Amino acid sequence: MCLLMYLVILLGNSTLIILTLLDSHRHTPMYFFLCNLSFLDIWYTSSFIPSMLIHFLSEKKTISFTRCVVQMSVSYTMGLTECVLLAVMAYDCYIAICNPLRYPIIMNKALCIQMAALSWGLGFLNTLTETILAVQLPFCGRNVINHFVCEILAFVKLACTDIYLNEITIMLVNVIFLFVPLLLIYISYIFIRSTVLRINSAEGRKKVFSTCSAHIMVVIVFYGTILFMYMKPKSKDAAFDKLTALFYGVVTPMLNPIIYSLRNKEVHGAMRNYTARLVLEERMRNLHF
Repeated sequence: MCLLMYLVILLGNSTLIILTLLDSHRHTPMYFFLCNLSFLDIWYTSSFIPSMLIHFLSEKKTISFTRCVVQMSVSYTMGLTECVLLAVMAYDCYIAICNPLRYPIIMNKALCIQMAALSWGLGFLNTLTETILAVQLPFCGRNVINHFVCEILAFVKLACTDIYLNEITIMLVNVIFLFVPLLLIYISYIFIRSTVLRINSAEGRKKVFSTCSAHIMVVIVFYGTILFMYMKPKSKDAAFDKLTALFYGVVTPMLNPIIYSLRNKEVHGAMRNYTARLVLEERMRNLHF
């Protein structure tokens, strides 16, 4: 099941990136950020799913210290980056709906690149700080990680010393990267809602709202899973906690391209045009021969 979902993640996100690159009409801020999200999901899942699948099938479930640190760092960077990126995409929706006449001027190429770079940079720098603090801890004992993957909190709990500083740092970073972007997303949609309600026709309101409906669904799935995972009462059943983390790590990246494809008519059109072009090229090739 995990293998099938991983293949869907690779196929769905790669298709969105390829369609955007091939079609010049989709070289817009929304598709630029969507490509970043798809690229991020591919890297995030590829950092742990292949090794997790191998461990599912092997009796000896071991991982080297270096591989564990790399896996932990990459997955954590991608998770933090996605939090910021979703807030950036909410700002893009806000400008597109609330200030449409100035949208091309405000959301210019330079600003889009800067906002994407800020998302990646914040995720990388925070992960680098926490990783440096984690690898300096002394490890002694069996070093058995009670998780499917090398998750940072499970990793630091293996240390045979006081990890109070690490736990406080992880908690602060999680709170900042979860609630600050979520607050910005919420504020953006307050302004979007007020703009939509001022539109007289129901058809016009529906058309404007559909512009950001895919983003809303992705935010609900992403933040809903994270908030449930971190804010629910501590379960005595460790397996349930692991399955919740697995849902966040595998199912959410799989749903992102599906949601954007189902809710976005332009993606449907691009896929049809690309398929038709391939069929036409194949027919022309056969006709030539």
